Amino acid sequence: MIITALFFVLTACAQKGEQKAGGPYLAKVGSVTITQADFDREMKSLPDFAQKFFQGPGGKEKFLDELVKKELLYQEAVKKGLDKDPEFKKKVEDFKKITLITQLLEKEIETKSKVTDQDAKAYYEKHKSELSSVSQIRASHILVKTEGEANKIFAGLKKGEDFASVAKKSSIDTASAKNGGDLGYFSAGQVLPEIEAAAIKLKPGEISEPIKTKAGYEIIKVTDKKFGKPVDFDKVKNAIMQRITAEKQKDVFDSYIENLKKSAKVEINKEALEKLSSGAGNQAEPVNPQPSVEQKEAPKPGTSGKKD
Repeated sequence: MIITALFFVLTACAQKGEQKAGGPYLAKVGSVTITQADFDREMKSLPDFAQKFFQGPGGKEKFLDELVKKELLYQEAVKKGLDKDPEFKKKVEDFKKITLITQLLEKEIETKSKVTDQDAKAYYEKHKSELSSVSQIRASHILVKTEGEANKIFAGLKKGEDFASVAKKSSIDTASAKNGGDLGYFSAGQVLPEIEAAAIKLKPGEISEPIKTKAGYEIIKVTDKKFGKPVDFDKVKNAIMQRITAEKQKDVFDSYIENLKKSAKVEINKEALEKLSSGAGNQAEPVNPQPSVEQKEAPKPGTSGKKD
């Protein structure tokens, strides 16, 4: 999920009246009843590990006692007017907002981002080489004594200088320099760990930044990679599905947000934002908003268009 809200809250849906549909009442707390349906719903809302606390002889009675305690405390809090407290109301609004956002994303994003076994298999076939272990790497290098030399050479290579020519001219590894810096093919453990780690990350044709080693400073260029047998699909299926699900959710989410922006009015107060960014945003005086983006608003019929 792009936004996940995990709230382990026992929501005692106690109801007024002598008895409600879904089973007989199990307890009364003042004028409020706790029914068997409430009991079952509350129990199911608990995580599995928590439900185990209320198994066995006397477990159900103990759980009902917990529901009674909660209702007693709730009623006492209301009696003391804590439900009118501004901080409490803000927390309720925050809970309401995140819950509604979560439900919206589940409906609009997750349901439209389903990934099938066929999707995973297609991804696997397209990226087989990336899912194979590298068996051998062929690379060339330029070895110099100082970091300054290495940085100067690297800057030239980035501008398009020929790697082999520079290696012949500047590398102090004379054995490889005469071959344009070519080291040939090597497998794991056959070169310095720093060089191997950098080479693994590079694609054929790519050049590394200067690497400090015990021999000096080296710049390497990977010229070829040989791959072993691809990892079996079944072993990477779950990882592939997680990856493409995340990618698909991001695409759907971005598109969904862009559509929302087209039908809403979004204003960014640049002046206030600049003050905030510069550390001067703690001033209390109001700032006239200077919208940087204003898009056509499409309020629903019967509404003022005011955003809650």
